[in-house]
Amino acid sequence: MQDIINNLPKLAKDKHKENKSFFTKLKKRPPKKLDYIMQELHEEEFEKTDCLECANCCKTTGPLFTDKDVDRIAKHFKMKTQKFVDQFLRVDEDNDYVLQSVPCTFLGADNYCSIYEVRPKACSEFPHTDRKKFQQISNLTMQNVAICPAAFNIVEKMKELIKL
Repeated sequence: MQDIINNLPKLAKDKHKENKSFFTKLKKRPPKKLDYIMQELHEEEFEKTDCLECANCCKTTGPLFTDKDVDRIAKHFKMKTQKFVDQFLRVDEDNDYVLQSVPCTFLGADNYCSIYEVRPKACSEFPHTDRKKFQQISNLTMQNVAICPAAFNIVEKMKELIKL
């Protein structure tokens, strides 16, 4: 798995132009059943992919924390919201709450998340390959294929399946 993770940024870079062209066309003319196709590709991939073997998303990027996420996680720790923010988060250039540092503070050495039950929405939905109106998040997907082997595989299968 580590070899795949190490090679992923280069693979994604090699496919960048092809993916950008594909997503541009997809945005203009999304197939009628795109959501259904993506749901199926997502489920198929995650039957084979174990995120606990990888956790590259948690090691290399941090999620956005919504106000609801912050409140829920602070409550989980029995902390005041502001204390949780001060201890773990910072406000980024887009005025969003993000982790103070990566890898994620809540990621264990065994790749388990210590707040899995209350994790941020961005984490529970990652890599967003089963999202409705998938064509609208092409920029995010282009970033995720360089981070997540599953997202990379899903996009490759998608390009084979959907001829634009």
